[in-house]
Amino acid sequence: MTIIGAGIVGICCALSLQERGVQVRLIDRGAPGQETSFGNAGVISPWSIVPQAVPGIWKSIPGMLLNPSGPLSVQARFWPRMIPWGLRFLSKSSASSTRRVADAMELLCGPSVMLFRRHLSGTGHEDLVVDSCYVHAFRKAEKASLADLGYAIRHEKGAEMEMVGADALHRLEPALSRDFKAAILIKGQARARAPGRIAKVLAEKILQQGGSFVSAEVTALERAGDDGWWVRTTGEDISAQRIILAAGVWSAALLKPLGLSVPLAAERGYHVEFPHAALALENSVMDVDAKIVASAMEGGIRVAGSSEFATPDAPANPRKKALLARQAKAMLPDLEMRDVRFWMGRRPSFPDSLPALGEINGTPGLFAAFGHSHYGLMMAPKTGELVADLVAGVVPNLDLSPFDPGRF
Repeated sequence: MTIIGAGIVGICCALSLQERGVQVRLIDRGAPGQETSFGNAGVISPWSIVPQAVPGIWKSIPGMLLNPSGPLSVQARFWPRMIPWGLRFLSKSSASSTRRVADAMELLCGPSVMLFRRHLSGTGHEDLVVDSCYVHAFRKAEKASLADLGYAIRHEKGAEMEMVGADALHRLEPALSRDFKAAILIKGQARARAPGRIAKVLAEKILQQGGSFVSAEVTALERAGDDGWWVRTTGEDISAQRIILAAGVWSAALLKPLGLSVPLAAERGYHVEFPHAALALENSVMDVDAKIVASAMEGGIRVAGSSEFATPDAPANPRKKALLARQAKAMLPDLEMRDVRFWMGRRPSFPDSLPALGEINGTPGLFAAFGHSHYGLMMAPKTGELVADLVAGVVPNLDLSPFDPGRF
């Protein structure tokens, strides 16, 4: 089985196929898991099941766009694509649509902690995933409400949550600014101590189990008769009977010459990492107002955030470094700022926050596994399970229509 893309989704697809006795080959231009999968906030959350499009989101979008310090920005040359994508996004923001999408997200996110621990078992690096809460911290106590739709959906599905005041919050995470007056603790979570190293460890496991890795950039996919494919690369061309396309935001460009158009956007995210942080965090903490997440990593304290829509090849926006560093200091006043590291990645985002999974109509042998938006780390292991079953001809007793690659 040939898998295009060696990010965390492609890696998990490979591991699940190997568990089913299938030989696998990964193709990627870079080292496994060192692009978009490398720099996320490390949240592994069975309860991150609330999509980006929620009721009332339309009211806040203009303010976010007009605020230079806001969490949302759009590159000028991307606006012609942003408008139709945004209209599709807003069409998914009703309460009923939010609930339907949450049901689908639960299917993918629910077993994330268990499956990561299963994949890491026996590697000697099981400690890369640690138990934690997901702390949603509020500067205005009145904004913290378990009755809000997102928390209500989690509660209905069995999440254990607790609302706490300022004193309890600062006993839990003493490093947080006293400006935070309340928090909602979402329990039963985990966090990755180094998402990039998890990918590296799991890629090594794939190789140890007989898989292979081809370092090359894929330039095109072409049919080879009725029962196969040519994968054109910057190196040698590769013959494949079946392909899993897990190339993230670059998947759309590979599909377009086949006559397939998908509304996949590069929603870029950034992080700053502080190697000399001189403080501790025991949990992943979201500053709800700034829409940033802080978490302790092997390399220091990482603060990640921003939704910047742009062309995939656009250079990183250097202003994001100063903005995130300033927001990190407001969140963690004692943060040591020396030698800050700066990173940008490209989230592959569909308007409904759901990925494309399964065989693509009209292209036998070509399977989609891309478009995981903000949720790639936690959705990857179950994606691997589902796609491996579909490749093997096992139809899961689940409704996979929300992930249909042709749904748009």
